[in-house]
Formats: sequence, C-alpha cells, structure tokens
Amino acid sequence: MMVKVGSRELEMEGQHLTELRSSNDILHDVWALRERMEEDGYLLIRGFHDRDKVLNARTSILEKMDRMGKLDRDTLLEEGVMADGSKSIFMGGTNEDLPALLNVLNGDHIMRFFDELLGEQSLTYHYKWLRAVGKGDFTGAHYDIVYMGRGTQNVYTVWSPLGDVSYEMGGLAICLGSHRFEELKRSYGTKDSDRDGIGHYTDDPLVITEKFGGQWATTEFHAGDVIIFGMYLMHCSLENTTNQYRISVDARYQSANEKVDERWSGKKPKGHSK
Repeated sequence: MMVKVGSRELEMEGQHLTELRSSNDILHDVWALRERMEEDGYLLIRGFHDRDKVLNARTSILEKMDRMGKLDRDTLLEEGVMADGSKSIFMGGTNEDLPALLNVLNGDHIMRFFDELLGEQSLTYHYKWLRAVGKGDFTGAHYDIVYMGRGTQNVYTVWSPLGDVSYEMGGLAICLGSHRFEELKRSYGTKDSDRDGIGHYTDDPLVITEKFGGQWATTEFHAGDVIIFGMYLMHCSLENTTNQYRISVDARYQSANEKVDERWSGKKPKGHSK
C-alpha cells in the first residue's frame, strides 16, 4: 500500500519504507533495552501505557477541543471528526487543565521505567507537546536536539498516540540509522531553533536518505503504544489524509542529575525564546 510520508507518497515495505521493530520481546531486560536503543536509535513498545488511562486522557482532550468549536457536532465525540474550516491545533504547555493526560505522562509507571533505563533518578519536562493534527498536515523531518539542546544531550522523547492511529491518520516515521549520521549531526544537529531561526530539516524524507543513507520506517499504532528515542534520531510524520484529528503528545525525560533546558521546565516554562 502507498502512504504519505511528509511530502512524498511511498510504498509500505518498498524500497524507501519499512515496518518499525517492536521491543516488547526485551521489555523486562533493561540491558537489552539499552543495547537496542544504541543499535536502533529507538524503542517501539506496544501497550506501554494503560490503554484505558490513555483513552480517558483522549476524552478529556476531545471535550476541550469540542468547547473550542473544533469538532463536528453531528458525529460522536470519540471519533474526533474535524469541524468545517478547522485546522491542526497545537496545545503545548504544562496542560494542568488535563490531569488525565498528566496521569499518563508523569505517572509512576513511566518514571520507574526511565529510572531503570538511565540507572538513576529521572525527571520529565513540565512542558508537554500536545497536538491534534488535521487533514492534510504532517510534521517535517527533524532532530529534536535543535529544539531542546541547551541542557544535556541525553534527553529522551516519548511519542504517545492518544488513540488508535492508522497509516491514513498520519503516525510517526523515523529514519533508521540517522542517529549515526555524523555529518548531519555536525551541521544541522548543532543548530538552535531560537538562536538560528531554524526548524525542520526538510519536508521531503528522500532528501535525507538519498544524501545520508538509511531507510524510513513506520507502523500503525494503538492507544497505549509509545516510541522512545534520543535527540539525534531523524523523524517526521505521515500526512493525515482523514477528516479525523490525529491526537498525540511528545514528552521528554532525562536524568535528574544532568542539566535541563530551562525553556521547557518549571511552573511556567517560557518555551521558545531567544
């Protein structure tokens, strides 16, 4: 089948696009997880979050979007169908008005996981990157270090779909091996989005693979799944080709003993600024 990856239409299991590898087989072996992260640059864990808690968070987000007039009133709330004229919504912030979401992202389960993975006490940034991506939209390919590189580089992104996400709804895609693209890390990877006025590297995923190598990979996701990866893994999203919002959230985790990028932590994170 053909799927829209960034600005390209690519064949699933074709030359340029393959399936992400699950790490559920080694979930209870922290040493194997660390080796897999080093090898692959990411961990796909199915059912990592409690599905019911994720769906509860999704409902609270949809209720908020409904109050904003962003949902079609003639459809079921849980379907997340876009109202006429609505577009993608970015709801980044501390999300204190969404306690069900914070229960997932700040809960004991995920904090214990990172304590074990890092071998020391972990913390999560107060700022959460919550998105409802509408029809025709996608996220261009980028390294996260460009947006949060003023603290330690040993920060992990956890991307959580808040609902089931088909290929058509536009889930995450990663460029396999891109955490080892040293030339790209030395150039684009040293930039700062605020200081340098730079953002995504490209909207065309093949620009990266044709220049640096690698292959793109994606999958379909279910509520409760996560992808965990570091600051130097090139990733983008598939285009949402449906009339339903694709709701997802990025949260960040690191050692409590290392420097934090202060733009994203504290009671009122200032976010992007010079």
